Amino acid sequence: MGLLANVIKDNAITPADIPELEEKMFFEGAGRRVNLERFAVLLFLSAWIATYGVLGDSTAVVIGAMLIAPLMKPIMATAVGLVMGDRRRAGQAFLTVVLGVAGTVFTAWFLSSFLYSNLISFNTNSQIIGRISPSLTDLAVAIGAGAAAAFATTRSDVADSLPGVAISISLVPPLCVVGVGLSEGEWQVAYGAMLLFVTNFLSILLAGGGLLVLLGLSKASTTGLGANARRRAFAIIAAGTLVVAIPLAMTSFQVASETRAGLNAQKLARFWLQKTDFELIRVDVDGRHVRMVITGPGDPPSLSDIDQDVKSLLKGAEVTIKLVPARTFHYPDF
Repeated sequence: MGLLANVIKDNAITPADIPELEEKMFFEGAGRRVNLERFAVLLFLSAWIATYGVLGDSTAVVIGAMLIAPLMKPIMATAVGLVMGDRRRAGQAFLTVVLGVAGTVFTAWFLSSFLYSNLISFNTNSQIIGRISPSLTDLAVAIGAGAAAAFATTRSDVADSLPGVAISISLVPPLCVVGVGLSEGEWQVAYGAMLLFVTNFLSILLAGGGLLVLLGLSKASTTGLGANARRRAFAIIAAGTLVVAIPLAMTSFQVASETRAGLNAQKLARFWLQKTDFELIRVDVDGRHVRMVITGPGDPPSLSDIDQDVKSLLKGAEVTIKLVPARTFHYPDF
């Protein structure tokens, strides 16, 4: 606790820091129109890059879109507005986020509908697959990234860390996957990707806002909502995060179960095929269905020797075994 107290004390936000923070976070004053135009241009370009990165299944291109990260600023501005108790600013920042989300999804939908219609492989594209089944791991990453974003936002001397934060938390790419999914009528894909974005959004608000409170932003700001209203706002965010965590927990449990079943199936298959000429090629697990692919000459050994092990370790899973025949030829005899 002593180290944490020292960190908070050394990086505390004072009333003198408020004007600079407000100028940095909010689209206001004489430069409001220009700043909004720049935000819109960067968001469009980020959506353009991310969409083609997703469609082309290119990790490098998607990371490039993450580095632009225009949505991070209004999300953090929403958190800053809530902590300061400034309902008007928080509302304006949140509206900017909503419009940005809608614009990004539309851009991805438009590009994929007219240029890649019926050409998208949802079963093999790693950029899509990696963003449609968020788990508790994604929630944990988003919480850490939200806190890091808040810290880097308030301290100009560590602002160089923001590109790393942008890469660690995914904002624009999942929205592009939503648009791509909608363009092909893949509703489950769109739902999973939007769930990932909502998880990241709420986590940034919760963790980022919490850190800003610890650093003293609410005390340094003397205007806006009272303490009770601020607590209610963050209670709503926390409740939303808990609601989102339910499907994430279900996904995590399913992934853990399938991983465990796959490891058990590999263990059983190797024991079953030992001292034979057969080899295990791979094991696939889909829910309660375990599929083993083996190769070797002739008929495989009987499963009777490991029948009890199958029932105990795989716990009622439906097991399918595919045999790939193998023949050996020796040159130059054949």
